[in-house]
Amino acid sequence: MPRFIVRWFINAAAIAVAVYVVPGIDLGGSLSSLIWLALIFGLINAILRPLLKLFTLPLIILTLGLFSLLINTFLFWLTSIIGQGFGVGLHIAPPVFWNSLLGGLVVSIVSTILSMIFKDTRKKRH
Repeated sequence: MPRFIVRWFINAAAIAVAVYVVPGIDLGGSLSSLIWLALIFGLINAILRPLLKLFTLPLIILTLGLFSLLINTFLFWLTSIIGQGFGVGLHIAPPVFWNSLLGGLVVSIVSTILSMIFKDTRKKRH
């Protein structure tokens, strides 16, 4: 299976878990909304995350990596805003910052676990 499809599935599953676990996050749609949100989230992470980490590297080092949580929070919130613009809403209820923080944290944890389970088997270890 291509790596892109696996990442897309992982993002969709992680967002679904965040919607289920965090009471302040609601998926305003069906399964197709979840699939589109996973695509938006993957594109935002692929484009913006490296830039944000590069520009905030001193803060990440100073806080021993905790500033990465704020980057995750911002990217999760941005996914909901862009998704709402496309009509595939991920509604984050007030307090938006805390719900985005919890949602981003859940997505990060679930993505990490699923990425370890669905490793790319094409990479050979020496």
